[in-house]
Parts: sequence; structure tokens; C-alpha cells
Amino acid sequence: MRTPHAFFRERTAGVLLHVSSLPGPHGIGDFGPSAHRFLDWLHACGWSTWQVLPIGPLGKGDSPYSSPSSFAIEPLLASIDALVEDDLLPRSAARPDRRMDGPRVDIRGCRRFKEPRLTAAFERFRTLRRNKRVPYRRFLERSAPWLEDWCTWAEEHRAGSAEYHAFIQFILDRQWMALRKAAASRGIRIFGDLPIFVPLESADVSSNRELFQLDRNGRPKMVTGVPPDMFSSNGQLWEHPHYRWSRHERTGFEWWIQRLATQFERFDIVRIDHFIGLHHAWHVPATARTARRGTWRRAPGRQLLTKAFQRLGNPALVAEDLGAVTPAVRRLRDDFALPGMFLLQNAFGRDDSESLPHHLPEHAVVYTGTHDNDTTNGWWRSLDAEARQRVRDYAGPVDPTPARTLTRLALASRARTAIIPMQDLLELGRNTRMNTPGTPTGNWRWRLEKGMLRARDASRLYRLAARTGRLDRRGATG
Repeated sequence: MRTPHAFFRERTAGVLLHVSSLPGPHGIGDFGPSAHRFLDWLHACGWSTWQVLPIGPLGKGDSPYSSPSSFAIEPLLASIDALVEDDLLPRSAARPDRRMDGPRVDIRGCRRFKEPRLTAAFERFRTLRRNKRVPYRRFLERSAPWLEDWCTWAEEHRAGSAEYHAFIQFILDRQWMALRKAAASRGIRIFGDLPIFVPLESADVSSNRELFQLDRNGRPKMVTGVPPDMFSSNGQLWEHPHYRWSRHERTGFEWWIQRLATQFERFDIVRIDHFIGLHHAWHVPATARTARRGTWRRAPGRQLLTKAFQRLGNPALVAEDLGAVTPAVRRLRDDFALPGMFLLQNAFGRDDSESLPHHLPEHAVVYTGTHDNDTTNGWWRSLDAEARQRVRDYAGPVDPTPARTLTRLALASRARTAIIPMQDLLELGRNTRMNTPGTPTGNWRWRLEKGMLRARDASRLYRLAARTGRLDRRGATG
């Protein structure tokens, strides 16, 4: 039996907040000063984990879960302020555009603002003396297994030369590593997220066609999704091409190992999204219009994880095992000592739910909800009187807000790792929801406004972490 990673053997508290949701002057959160200020705020809370969504290039519907690369980083996350500090842009380039100042990310507006500045930074970089480009050459060498494929794809599908896209990934890597170093200096772990599938329109598929179930014309034979359930009569059709697992096995899962290794260069902890798919996945014919007509097929997740643990040591992986989890999926998760996930918003049905705080296993990650759920205050509004009474019977008066009540229950639970979405920490309503699954537009837009990260909230959360035995003992200031 494997031993859980050390990160999961102590009681900790963390915040779920995507980078794009950080406040700042340029329309979208990025790797710059606002991210470093957020680390200061989290440190003052005495909380030790920052969970983000995938940071790869945005895909269909501006979703971070449908990225055209498993390895590259989204260019909009580059900090203009950091480029000014690196003498790649004049200070005037960082002047805010007030048209983008607000609580919603305007992706098109951000691109209009940032892309000319990124181009100018690239042109300036090309004029630098050769001895200033040593870090760049080292980045090219370190990233060689994936960078050329990404740059070739990006040159064809996006504006800019291959050299330009390599430079953009260099500055993103440089800024992210500086942020991760700043987090480590404050005792904060960064918790990343790995989508299990990749879209057809991606550098991953175009450069590794043999690893996917494609026909002679490069079209998918079978696509991903989930079958009908109580939430959807037609199921969900995700439309990623399925893996040709036999080819992955013959290569020793090399593409997967590289993918995971890159994640652990950037993050301390990594969640495998839709972990169920490593044991079995829903295969839908590519010609189908809904996910109703599909079949479950096995996946070699045990062999993949065995190889990953051999190559990467004991990686701090989390299994996103929400949904219809079978005993076989639980065995796969437990045999590799991976913590699973529990949502308190799912805990108050008519039955004595396994998601109630007193039932949770210690080796687990508990949330009030995730980016795919309504905020807890919004969830409360959707409950009928009977469900609300079940919450009160368990938790006592829902005071001052349902979000604060479920946050307290999560931190007081048996689960060693507790992660709370920022919207619930700030007790916000459903208009701040990050994503509504099955809705193709309007998602991934919410962001903090200036002044929302208040010292009084940090003090309150510090006291809560102290009372529930989750205070970061490595230097929180209180």
C-alpha cells in the first residue's frame, strides 16, 4: 500500500481562485503585482494552499478546460507590469485602460490591449545583447519536448511567428516561476488542475495523431462525454477525441509522463480532472448528436499511474472523483493513496450522505463547492424549505450567511485538506458564479474588484483556521 503524500498528512486550508479572477488594471488577472498581493493576503489568513484552474491557452468558449495545448500557458496571463520592470516595455505601456475596469473579464478587450504590448516586448527583446539571452536559451532547451510543437501550431492558428510564440512562453514561464517562488517563501503551495482530455483542435493532437482514435483524414472516430443522468436527459457531449491507449502503452505513456512532469514543474499539487476516465470512459460515435448512444470502455489508468509514480516519485495528485464512482474507481484511487473530493453542497440530501463533515475520510479534500457549482449563497436560494431545514438541523442557524456556515463546516470536518472558493469566503451571490456546465457562453468571466481582499476578512479567516486546527504553522502572521 502506498503512503499518502506529505502534503495530505496535515490539516490545511486553501482558497480556490483562478489567476484570471485576480484584480488588476488590465482587464484580467495575471502573474503580476496583484497575484503577489493575493499571496500576502492568503499568508495573513494563515492558509497554506492556493488552488487555480488550468493555466493553459484558452479554448472553445474561452474555457481553460478545452485548451489547445497541455503544455503552453495562456498569453493573457502575462503581466505587463513585469515586462516594464524587465525593461522590455516603457512605463507608459502599463497605463490602465478604464474600459476594462470592472468585475467581468472582457477577453476580446484584453487581447486588444495586451497583444500589441506583447509584440512590442518581443521586438525589444530581439534587440538585446546576446549575453542577456542566456535564460531564454536555457528555457528553449528545458522546454524542447513540447515547445516546437506548440509554436508550429500557434504560428498556423494564431497571429505571430514561431519565434514570437516561443518568446511569449518564455516570459510566461519566467513570471510564473517567480510567482511560485514567492508563494514558497510564504509557505503557500500552489494547487493546479489537469484536464484529462484534450480537444481535436490542439497542438497535442496535431503533433501526436497516432495517440488518438482518428480516421485517415484526422477526424475522430469516438468522442468523449458522459451518459444521461438526473441532470441531463441527453448526457453531455464533450467531443474530445478518445485516446488510442494501445499506442500510449507501447511508448511507456511517455506523452502522459511529460504532461505530468510539466505540471509538477509549475505546481506543488495537481488535480486530475474526471479521474473516472482513467478507469473507464464513455465512448460516443463521432457522428452522434447527443451522448445518449455511447458505451463504457476501460482505460489503463493503473498502468499509467504505476509508470508515473516510477518516473516522478510520489507526486501529490488529487483525484477529481465526483459523480458516479464505482468500487473499481475507488480502488484505483486508494491503491495510489490519492485523496478524493467531497462537496458540502451535495451533503444534505434525504439520506445520511457520505459527504457530511463527520463522515468524511481524513485522506480527502473537502469543498463547499467548485468552479462548476453555484456559489453557496446562490445554492441556498435554490433549496426548498425541507432541504434548508436539513442544513439547519445539522449546522445550526445559517448565520450570518449560508456561505459562512458551510465554510465553517468544511474547515471543522475530518478531511485534512479543505478548499473554499473565493466567492464563498467573501459570501458573494450567484452573479459571481464562475461556470455553468452545459452553457457555452458567459462563463469564466468573474473577477475580484479592487478592495475586496480586506484585512478584516484575513483576520476572521485566521481565527477560523486556528480554531479548526488548520493554521499554517510555517509563518502566518495573524
